[in-house]
Amino acid sequence: MTKGAISNQIRTLRFMAGEMSQAELGQRIGVTRQTIAAIEAGKYSPTLEAAFRIAEVFGKPLDEVFQWKT
Repeated sequence: MTKGAISNQIRTLRFMAGEMSQAELGQRIGVTRQTIAAIEAGKYSPTLEAAFRIAEVFGKPLDEVFQWKT
């Protein structure tokens, strides 16, 4: 099995949502700003629950926020 990576559009979506801060997004989904920063940078993959919550904040389907690259 090849190792893939999850990329995301969180930074772009935060900017488009009135330049929402990482801290605000974290607060809205129940994680720390540092967790959002790590997810955004691709250093940490979110839990499935966190991924759905992030997508819900932006009103986007999951696959518009996160992409799987092989």
